[in-house]
Amino acid sequence: MTVTFDNSYSRLPDRFFVRMQPAAVAEPGLIAVNAPLSHRLGLDPDLLAQPDWVAIFAGNAVPDGAAPLAQAYAGHQFGGWVPQLGDGRALLLGEVVAPDGRRFDIQLKGSGPTAFSRRGDGRAWIGPVLREYIVSEAMAALGVPTTRALAAVTTGEVVWRETALPGAVLARVASSHIRVGTFQYFAARGDSEALRLLADHVIARHYPDAETPLDLLDRVVAAQARLIARWMSLGFIHGVMNTDNMAISGETIDYGPCAFMDAYHPEKVFSSIDQFGRYAFNNQPQIALWNLAQFASCLLPLMGEEGPAIEAATASINRLPEIYGDEWLRLFRAKIGLATEEPGDRALIEALLSRMAEGRADFTRTFRGLAEGTAAAEFAAPDAFEGWATDWQARLAREADPKATLATANPAYIPRNHRVEEAIRAAVAGDFDPFHRLNAVLAHPFERCPEAEGYDAAPGEGEVVTRTFCGT
Repeated sequence: MTVTFDNSYSRLPDRFFVRMQPAAVAEPGLIAVNAPLSHRLGLDPDLLAQPDWVAIFAGNAVPDGAAPLAQAYAGHQFGGWVPQLGDGRALLLGEVVAPDGRRFDIQLKGSGPTAFSRRGDGRAWIGPVLREYIVSEAMAALGVPTTRALAAVTTGEVVWRETALPGAVLARVASSHIRVGTFQYFAARGDSEALRLLADHVIARHYPDAETPLDLLDRVVAAQARLIARWMSLGFIHGVMNTDNMAISGETIDYGPCAFMDAYHPEKVFSSIDQFGRYAFNNQPQIALWNLAQFASCLLPLMGEEGPAIEAATASINRLPEIYGDEWLRLFRAKIGLATEEPGDRALIEALLSRMAEGRADFTRTFRGLAEGTAAAEFAAPDAFEGWATDWQARLAREADPKATLATANPAYIPRNHRVEEAIRAAVAGDFDPFHRLNAVLAHPFERCPEAEGYDAAPGEGEVVTRTFCGT
């Protein structure tokens, strides 16, 4: 199979990246090829599963037309400035244009050390590769803008973390891998020419209706506001919202210590490295605002006279809470079965969330239970739900078809942490069946089916996952 690459990012000046080849591995082996995504890209999944392409996904070969490179970027990590980060364990193979005209990056993650590895090995063990595959594909099925997993392969080599673990590589697809940190890299160096080239590239690629850097800022603010609202509506915690992990495209990127909540708690943290809760669940909207303020600062040199530019950029950033709030309310209205708008809806939603936190109710099962009549069972004290349900039923009486709204807004299946860990443990032992079964269930998160029995269950005693890890 010949893949036609059109590598627009590699046509930018050399200071945007370092050209290099992936590091070969001992024995490439196929874990999975994503057939629906392959078709979306105009590729044949059966051919992608053949040894020639398994070797490409592992880094042992480079396809004709590819232009492998490690992208340069900087970033704030947990609020601390790092002037040079870059792709330390990933290489952008190149860009393909899908049959519908949309452009996508294909990147190898875990493909060996690069010029930006910072003394790291550039490799990935099988755990974070499978976690990203599972969660990113689940997010896509849930309707969340996200990077995707095209394929996962084993390397036949050992990766050392706390112990020896089997190595793997993820082939990741994204609208682009350009980050807030990409702009920060050039802004910190006072490179206005590079900032202009980068802004023009992003506008052409992602926001063709934008005519100015301020327009670009407006579009990115709106995209991120809606993205974070979607996360919040699903109980998703990214876990490491550094500026180098925020994509300009508005897609969720860099699934490291991410997790979906089981029992609802607004201050929930899973990430083992988030010791002070900077990226806790309820902090995510504010962190998005902070990150976008850094992006706005990068664009100021392109926006004309300093005073008016600062004023305009500030006004753009300050629109995020309103856009986010409107989208949050729209999503949560649907989650409680409301297709129309009334002034008291926000208070009704917030009252439910407050009772869920007090009652240690499971986030996903409670909202799905609103459609199936089982929500009260999720509360430690069911009376707490019944008190709220009286007001809710009165509000539903003014809706035309609340059951349809509830069923399409609330998934039955999410990537439960204990299920993800179960799949990883089995894979380390050489058994990929739990991984494949979990992916099959999560591909249809809103549809009840007999084959998925038990996959909607909250973790039992001894199954609760309290910490998640980056894998680097």
